[in-house]
Amino acid sequence: MKKNILTAGSFLLLMTLLTGLLYPLAVTGLAALLFPRQSAGSLLSFKGQLVGSALIGQNFKNPAFFHGRPSAAGTEGYDGTSSSGSNLGPTNHLLIESIWDRAKLLRVVNGLPGDAPVPSDLVTASGSGLDPDISPESAFLQVGRVARSRRLPEEQVREIVLKAIRRPQLGILGESRVNVLELNLELERWPR
Repeated sequence: MKKNILTAGSFLLLMTLLTGLLYPLAVTGLAALLFPRQSAGSLLSFKGQLVGSALIGQNFKNPAFFHGRPSAAGTEGYDGTSSSGSNLGPTNHLLIESIWDRAKLLRVVNGLPGDAPVPSDLVTASGSGLDPDISPESAFLQVGRVARSRRLPEEQVREIVLKAIRRPQLGILGESRVNVLELNLELERWPR
């Protein structure tokens, strides 16, 4: 009995060291060596200032910037400590009303006709509430407003969007998307 307890205790200690210490250290070290930017949180800087992560969306309200998806994470949205969706089902009247309200506001802010279709990702929050990407259609919908606010030709802003589109991984995984923070940082490189 004593031998069994000693063997089990030794095995527990060995596995704790292997899986709780050595393995995490090895994986963290390899990640830092092979993927330094990603393992550090994909942080983005502009003019020497840390401005955010390419993995977490931000709430851009200024008309001179592209706007991302709505966020249900936290009371103000995009709160990384409160990552979650709204948990409202597709027939919930609060969700339906908020989608209609967002679509109406989106049309007004972007100078679109009252019946213009809007991409669903601009009126619905993602499951995490922190999605940093929008569809290319959502970015193109905002080109006119951003160009007017920045006093840039629409074609120039459209070109910036085209260059910012990320294609599906390996050509088949996921959908084409535009990272809003990276797109807005690219815009900031152009004089107003």
